[in-house]
Amino acid sequence: MVDLEYRPFPDLDGRNWRQEAIEIPAMARLLGIGQGLRVLEVGCGRGNALTPLDRLLAPRHLVGLDIDEALLAVAARRLHTEGTRATLIPGDVRNLPFPDASFDVVIDFGTCYHVARQCDALREIARVLTPGGRFITETKINQFVSHPIRSRGRHLPWDAVPGLVPGRWAFFWESRRR
Repeated sequence: MVDLEYRPFPDLDGRNWRQEAIEIPAMARLLGIGQGLRVLEVGCGRGNALTPLDRLLAPRHLVGLDIDEALLAVAARRLHTEGTRATLIPGDVRNLPFPDASFDVVIDFGTCYHVARQCDALREIARVLTPGGRFITETKINQFVSHPIRSRGRHLPWDAVPGLVPGRWAFFWESRRR
């Protein structure tokens, strides 16, 4: 699937290591993400976050979704090598290929900041969350630290999804509950 609005981020070893070793464990702990849940990561790319999410959350079901099938092929090799149990799905966050209320947790490491039609993405995320489910996303602060040039002026249009109410906030991450 080709999307002219899509530009992949570079694969940076230092950034990948920090995300796996520091960011994801801190996020899971500070936001109190439970174990044994159905978890979707939107914009999973090369699958860098799926192994630590699998290890830390012991999810009942873990799914990584990305629009870039070449990156999903890289993710598949990574998951196989690391023994991670996750399902990889090609798809667009703005038109998720899942039934309503399919996931307890949806995690986004910045994808929604960088797609066109962000309102569509947020509405789709709200749709696939179970009642009481949580959307975990980076804050604008995290986006600026991670991508100071590319994230400039970007924000999430929360007004488009009044059904996602603010929950916990932990400086670099926030959660919203459906």
